[in-house]
Amino acid sequence: MKTGIHPENYRPVVFKDMSNDDTFITRSTVATKETIAIDGVTYPLVKLEISSSSHPFYTGKSKLVDTAGRVDKFMSRYQNRVSKNKK
Repeated sequence: MKTGIHPENYRPVVFKDMSNDDTFITRSTVATKETIAIDGVTYPLVKLEISSSSHPFYTGKSKLVDTAGRVDKFMSRYQNRVSKNKK
């Protein structure tokens, strides 16, 4: 293996799944400005929309994840096209 190609600044980081508030701590080099205190220790915080604890493939549950109204926007645009084509 080549030496000196891997980062040296690994540290414990908290990843938080925002859809179900599940958190897990792992080592990472990701840069973040937010922090969170867990068991009296302050860690850098990375917020995730989907993780293995909420992804339908891993949970076996079909779930629609819509955090910014993207599905509603698409449906409203698509509905307009369907009504124009039927006329």
